[in-house]
Amino acid sequence: MMYPLLRLLLKLVSFIPWRVLYVLSDGMFYLLYYVVGYRRKIVRRNLTESFPEKKLTEIIQIEKKFYCFFADMMLESCKLATISPEEMRKRMKFKNVEEVNAMVRQGRSNAIYLGHYGNWEWVSSMPLWLDKQMIGAQIYHKLRNENMNKLMLFIRERMGAVCVDMYKTARYITEMVNLHKINVIGFIADQSPKLRESRHFLSFLHHKTPVLTGTEKIVKHYGFEAWFLDVRRVKRGYYEAEFVQLHENPRTLPDFELTALYFKHLEQAILRQPELYLWTHNRFKHAEKENM
Repeated sequence: MMYPLLRLLLKLVSFIPWRVLYVLSDGMFYLLYYVVGYRRKIVRRNLTESFPEKKLTEIIQIEKKFYCFFADMMLESCKLATISPEEMRKRMKFKNVEEVNAMVRQGRSNAIYLGHYGNWEWVSSMPLWLDKQMIGAQIYHKLRNENMNKLMLFIRERMGAVCVDMYKTARYITEMVNLHKINVIGFIADQSPKLRESRHFLSFLHHKTPVLTGTEKIVKHYGFEAWFLDVRRVKRGYYEAEFVQLHENPRTLPDFELTALYFKHLEQAILRQPELYLWTHNRFKHAEKENM
């Protein structure tokens, strides 16, 4: 009974006009930042350690911009419940997509490296831009709350994407390869691995931090093409995402080099628009600060 009610509430929020939505977002920013102080200590620490060259006044400015964007993104994500594909294409544009489609027509599957950057929920609209002969999939972490998990699957699959439980990734990809089905799969690869699973460390935003390397292993094992999705926020409610090929032949790279290329691109995007990264995430809990 709870899920239908949550879905109804989500749809009601999604029907709110854009201008009103952003007025509500401004109110959410004030509540999150000044009243609740949602994870402000983590955000301040992450920003201070990631930008040691910046003065406190600059850090606070980025901090406030982040919370404004964070409120926007939460409400924008609700719009996925009812927004039309036509409007979605206007608000989330994908660039250089013809190169990915060319790979698909050649029968080659593609792995898309993403980060918790920009409105990653809207990236689920990627299938609207890809050839219909392929399967657009995204790897996701199943939520503990069953009702919330069903709700997230509902909005993430509305534009044609297939959600794959991260713990079933290998099984899903093996099955698709055996059936000769072409996939374009999105991997949000910037999560912090559990300490006992930390095998490789990279320099990322002035931290020596453990990184996940599973995407690289999949790319090399199955011979997938590898891309970074470079997201930019044009203005409120409008984004552009450009496919950037990480390497022409990932299999020829030394171990962990593809992962390093991904984090290099992600870091460049963060330096360009730092407020678009998910600073509330305790990304560096197992990292060491580098010498400043």
